[in-house]
Amino acid sequence: MRFVPALIVALIVFPVSSLLSQEPGARPSPYPERVEVRRTAYGVPHILAQDLAALGFGMAWVQLEDYGVRVAVNLLRGRGELARYFGRDSIESDFSWRQSHASAAETYHRLEQATRDLYTGFAAGANRYIAMHPEEFPAWMPHDFTPQDVAALWIEETTGPAARRFLRAQSARRRMADSLQLLDAGSNAWALAPSRTTSGRAILLRNPHLNWRAGYYEAHYTVPGVINFYGDSQVGYPLYFNSGFNEHLGWATTNNNPDLEEVYALDVDPERPDHYLFDGGSVALERVEVTVQWKNGDGLSSETREFWRTPLGPVIDRREGKVYVLRSPEWGEHRQTEQFLRMMRAQSLEEWQAAVRMRAHSYSNLTYADRDGNIFYLWNATLPRRPLPSGNDTAAIHVRSSSQVWTRIVPFDSLPQLLNPKGGYIQNVNDPFHFTNLQAVLDSTRYPPPDFPSPRLRLRSQLSLMLITQERKMSLDDVVRLKHSYRMLAAERFKADLLAAVRASNPSFQVSEAAALLEHWDDTVSPDSRGSTLFAIWFRRYFAPDSGDTRSFSQRWNALVSTPWSAARPLETPAGLADPARAAEKFAWAVEETTRRYGSYDVAWGEVHRVRLGDLDLPVGGCSGFLGCFRVLGFRDAPDGKQQVARGDGWVLAVEFGRDGPRAYSVLAYGESAKPDSPHHTDQAEMFTRGELKRVAFTEADIAAQLMRSYRPGAGR
Repeated sequence: MRFVPALIVALIVFPVSSLLSQEPGARPSPYPERVEVRRTAYGVPHILAQDLAALGFGMAWVQLEDYGVRVAVNLLRGRGELARYFGRDSIESDFSWRQSHASAAETYHRLEQATRDLYTGFAAGANRYIAMHPEEFPAWMPHDFTPQDVAALWIEETTGPAARRFLRAQSARRRMADSLQLLDAGSNAWALAPSRTTSGRAILLRNPHLNWRAGYYEAHYTVPGVINFYGDSQVGYPLYFNSGFNEHLGWATTNNNPDLEEVYALDVDPERPDHYLFDGGSVALERVEVTVQWKNGDGLSSETREFWRTPLGPVIDRREGKVYVLRSPEWGEHRQTEQFLRMMRAQSLEEWQAAVRMRAHSYSNLTYADRDGNIFYLWNATLPRRPLPSGNDTAAIHVRSSSQVWTRIVPFDSLPQLLNPKGGYIQNVNDPFHFTNLQAVLDSTRYPPPDFPSPRLRLRSQLSLMLITQERKMSLDDVVRLKHSYRMLAAERFKADLLAAVRASNPSFQVSEAAALLEHWDDTVSPDSRGSTLFAIWFRRYFAPDSGDTRSFSQRWNALVSTPWSAARPLETPAGLADPARAAEKFAWAVEETTRRYGSYDVAWGEVHRVRLGDLDLPVGGCSGFLGCFRVLGFRDAPDGKQQVARGDGWVLAVEFGRDGPRAYSVLAYGESAKPDSPHHTDQAEMFTRGELKRVAFTEADIAAQLMRSYRPGAGR
């Protein structure tokens, strides 16, 4: 997602406590009589609408009820007007989003009517809510948002980041794509065929790991005869990277990071300004002027910049006789919501695959299951067919003709995929596709680098495979239990070598006692485990760079393990420590450091690692994917020196498909609402720390049994 300045993030994430008033009331809306919201246990909204426009109205309304200003500010961002209200700090964002908004407006008429209806209703719902609740918003907050403003929220998602990666590389700034923080990121997804379940029904697990401020939002969307979908999207959007299920099928997404973009270097025409040489001729650059207004004290100032583009893509740099153009399959793509809406409405594998074949959604692994018993995996990517080797975001490819530029993408049927593989399971936790199933390995000779990634299986992926294959058959409850496994694979893989290294180093009494603690530790990060905090501090220190070490993380990792990972032994490597002296030295440091930070080296994991939400302060088990946890949690330093959950597991959904309907469980750790005074801000946190999920209300009988209140959004004044 695009960068939003820190000042604005603070306003988006935390509700404004003192807001000026706005004129009350609004004209009567035609929508309330066509939509009803039923809130069930934990505040989950079930939106029942007569049509897709009314559904969009309800979607915006409930998000604003639960997240308020954040949703409205996101719409301001979509139309490139943040600087108008927040000041010059937002001007860079606005210049980018103004161009996206222009693209959305230009292509809006090409969207299917269903998508336009949804956007129309979403804009109307936002406007109605803001007008009816002026006390929740600044006096200046507009309530004249348009469907085009909504459409602009998901345009050209990757082109901006790709351009910035290239320009950073040209400035000789070191890239840290494999930093420890990014190793904590990602998602988990499982699908089990009927042959692997005790019920004889397919099961799907959805478990993303984004920052807890990312705003996953749980909801149920129903238009009888049109759509009946339960799942998640992200706050501020009608649909954004959503996953979930309907009566027939469901899917989950996990990031796969394909190389989609290319930077081409075109020769400047020395005879004609703002022209480049291509295909034997001189081609004019297209000039686009963009004006942004920004808050300057009590008034407004404006700034106009010129941007340039070509038929190949936008110009991202001009220097040294070259024009640098970013070519991306996502440039100008405007149908992402349309594709997800089709996927949500599909009733069979064939219909769902037809939606995915739109290729509007340009990346992500997709893991699928349905009530017919099918499971399916796709390494989804609108991958270019390159006539020349890729520059990999760091180098531009010099081209002079169309024959040197990619014009086609890899066909859908040529992408890595598995349908109902032997063994009856699919798993992906962000590593490449090869070992999605150990009995149906996708061979690199069929999907060769560099267009496709090389095989890799990090510790989290290995634990995922171990968990999903450890039992011959699993129930839905078993899947939930295994999802919350506290195992730390790094300990299972490296602890023995660490203990041997420490004992051979003539350790001090305290270090010997700490080693004895590790020996008796159960290699888990359960809240009451002792030894886990010490091991985690040592592990990160062992693999961290020393002063002057310029190696990448991958180079350092492979140098410090005895046996690097091998595709020939995918679940047994990496193994061993290549530098016992370093291991012992860093362990002695870790004993001292853990004692300094927490008062004792045998401190319990849950005493240090906490879920802090509202007034709650709870111990929690789980660790980073870098340490080999499947229950992934990433932490940040709290003011009192403890570790507070900041990312990782937060939204978990497990569903079993049957002819009599789906049965599902879920948890949204940070609650349905970000408003501190909402009863649904913290009411799932304790359940999450215990590794428990709530029963999903999907049928009308379930909704009635859990019903807390029902209302028609926007009704009244």
